[in-house]
Amino acid sequence: MQTTLEYSSLESSSKWKSLPPPPGFSKSVPSSSRGPVKKVTASPESYDKLKEKRAWDLATSPAKSLPMQAFMLYMSGGGVQIFSMGIVFMLLLTPFKNIAAINEAFSQFAPSNKPPKSLSTLSLQKVVYIMCNLLTLGVGLWKCRSMGLLPTGTGDWLAFETRGLASEISLF
Repeated sequence: MQTTLEYSSLESSSKWKSLPPPPGFSKSVPSSSRGPVKKVTASPESYDKLKEKRAWDLATSPAKSLPMQAFMLYMSGGGVQIFSMGIVFMLLLTPFKNIAAINEAFSQFAPSNKPPKSLSTLSLQKVVYIMCNLLTLGVGLWKCRSMGLLPTGTGDWLAFETRGLASEISLF
């Protein structure tokens, strides 16, 4: 048993039928505005150009989100708290996840004549994508350094330093 709704019957029995149409509205289209209807079909080349443009948008998207991430880092402060650590962890983890899934991210933009998950497909866009993700990783490492989480000073490596015997103790 199939149910269908017939909307044309609703218009003839509507109690609002006697109301005039709103200003500027006309139910019928004047014949002068009707011209020859052209059917536009997209060619595969124009579709591939559109895909390439969208691939460039995806390639530069990590750099476009960098100002917002920098603002979040600024607002989180320089101390080691759970909120600032969460933001830094997200900033350090996201580039690795993006680079690992680079072929899946660009597969939808592959031209129609190339395999979608090949490393050679859209190679320039992929290189820009990797560079933008490395820039994001660099900002995260800079924040770690400014928070004192990276071992950059000589005092950070004292546990691994070996010392000889003191001259007062040695016989030679």
